[in-house]
Amino acid sequence: MRHFGHIPSTARAGLFHREPAVFTADSPARTLAVALGATLYSPATRPRLADDVRKQAARGVVSMVLCLEDSISDADVAAGENNLVRQFADLAAGTVTDADTATDVPLLFIRVREPRQITELVDRLGETVRLLSGFVLPKFTENRGHAFLEALAQAERTSGRRLFAMPVLESPELLHLETRAETLAGIAAITDKYRDRVLALRLGVTDFCSAYGLRRSPDMTAYDVKIVAHVIADVVNVLGRSDGTGFTVTGPVWEYFRLGERMFKPQLRRSPFLEGSAEDLRTALIEHDLDGLLREIELDRANGLLGKTCIHPTHVVPVHALSVVSHEEWSDAQDILRPEQGGGGVLRSAYTNKMNEVKPHRAWAERTLLRAEVFGVAKEDVGFVDLLTAGLAG
Repeated sequence: MRHFGHIPSTARAGLFHREPAVFTADSPARTLAVALGATLYSPATRPRLADDVRKQAARGVVSMVLCLEDSISDADVAAGENNLVRQFADLAAGTVTDADTATDVPLLFIRVREPRQITELVDRLGETVRLLSGFVLPKFTENRGHAFLEALAQAERTSGRRLFAMPVLESPELLHLETRAETLAGIAAITDKYRDRVLALRLGVTDFCSAYGLRRSPDMTAYDVKIVAHVIADVVNVLGRSDGTGFTVTGPVWEYFRLGERMFKPQLRRSPFLEGSAEDLRTALIEHDLDGLLREIELDRANGLLGKTCIHPTHVVPVHALSVVSHEEWSDAQDILRPEQGGGGVLRSAYTNKMNEVKPHRAWAERTLLRAEVFGVAKEDVGFVDLLTAGLAG
């Protein structure tokens, strides 16, 4: 797998100063946590789920969650489990493997409701468990998390395969002010105990809003809803630190979409878009309810989040395009981390538009270079519009 791997190599060469690196499901956890990118959710009951997975992989999706929780009704859980077993068999039958590692499917996770589903599903999947990267754990708290993570450890022992957990932080105890600090401390304790198994933490902002009967409009980001913004800030404060104790925390879901999966393609064939008109493309984005998504992605990054939960394929390319490291960011990070700068000090940016203070900016630089490895570094004259256009055309 590689980001932008669905576009021709000649097109990638024209976009990237350094192309995104290839990774597999067996890559180090630190790499995979960054590589998740836009994680596309799909109900586990979809009758042609295996075909959906292949189709989305061909369009640049590198991580998917197959959901047995809120996306399906209570009455459909058993059918969803049965369908997953059948669909994994279908995927395995058409999958090229190397040392039992899938090479033509995304990183696949199953969102379960109860801990028992983890062990039961791994048993039922049999050898096709090699296509599974882990489980998404809903409404995660210290008390609920222990049983989930123990079940995951048991499933690993049974299957002989590394399986990751992605806890979803969405419980009322985390939202409510009087219980938030205690809940965060408990989550920090349990995730630290099982650190090797926790790939990333996901935010359930829809559940946060639900507790107060709120729903943000397409003109507003999660950060405009102050109750939600305060929780995000506290989660990053406790669980997203760059001192080695933190985890990757992913951005919240964007609920809105209007067009079909081939969004923008007719417009992109017209000359204004082929000429790379940023203003025309931005107008199209606003008209199609994605201006809010773009602003939220930028705010995610500014607030310490990386990657994003997505419920529609049209959201994937914008998330990935805005995840590519600009040449200016890469240049600054390279300068900050040069061995001769180990003693600290202040440097003028090679772009002569800012100062780079070596010690305070070191953690940012390290994080930026890890993102650069996974998403690549754009050429100096390549911007978001170019990356979005190429990603959609691919």
